[in-house]
Parts: sequence; C-alpha cells; structure tokens
Amino acid sequence: MKEAADVLKIVGIVLLALFVLAVGVPLVLAAAGVALGVLGMLVGLAIALIKIAIVVAIIYLIVVGIRAVLR
Repeated sequence: MKEAADVLKIVGIVLLALFVLAVGVPLVLAAAGVALGVLGMLVGLAIALIKIAIVVAIIYLIVVGIRAVLR
C-alpha cells in the first residue's frame, strides 16, 4: 500500500508541474508582452496538426475500405 501512496505522490507532483507550466509560463510571457505572438503561433500550429491528422485518418479509412471491397 505504501507503493501506491508513493505513486500517487509522484503523479500529483507531475500534474502540479504540468499545471504550473501550462498556466504559469503563459502568464509570465504575457507580462513580458511576448505571449501574443508565440501563443497565436502555437494555437495555429496545433490547429494545423489536427487538420493534417484528420486528413490522414480519412485517407486511411478510404484505403482500408477499398482494400476490404477488393477482397
């Protein structure tokens, strides 16, 4: 049971670190006036990656469907 408590502590620390990075860093950058350009670029990049993933998934489904029909 002690191992489970240790694992939960480690998971809690990791989640806290992720929260600090996700919330703290943009706040510090916004205070410095840098965040708008960087944040906009990161959001645009994330949206582009999601669009590419959707296109790849659709192409994959089409290819698998064609392969299933040909069998």
